[in-house]
Amino acid sequence: MNRYAAEKRGRGAETLACWWLRLHGWRIVARRARAPGGEVDIIARRGRTLAFVEVKARATDDAAAFSLDAYRLRRVVIAAERLAPRYMRDGDELRIDAVFIVPRRFPRHLPDIWQG
Repeated sequence: MNRYAAEKRGRGAETLACWWLRLHGWRIVARRARAPGGEVDIIARRGRTLAFVEVKARATDDAAAFSLDAYRLRRVVIAAERLAPRYMRDGDELRIDAVFIVPRRFPRHLPDIWQG
């Protein structure tokens, strides 16, 4: 897959993840938020929970699960640490979530995947 096609697929997966999160009561605060050392696909809020969400689109459930390795997860954590002061409110709970997008399946939202 060339870079353009991968970029288009990634944006489509992020849009689908945003709609899924909205349907489950989340408000999307930011998309593709960048910070030195990393990027967060989606920043979402529900009540006092602020979630930094990594979205992975793959052909199978197993491929999606294995696509979020320690290196990629660490980049999300670094970006979340640097972006948190911008989006955080007093009393917020911060967490790192993942949404896996697989064809012909509902998106799978995994809350609080980082136990750093």
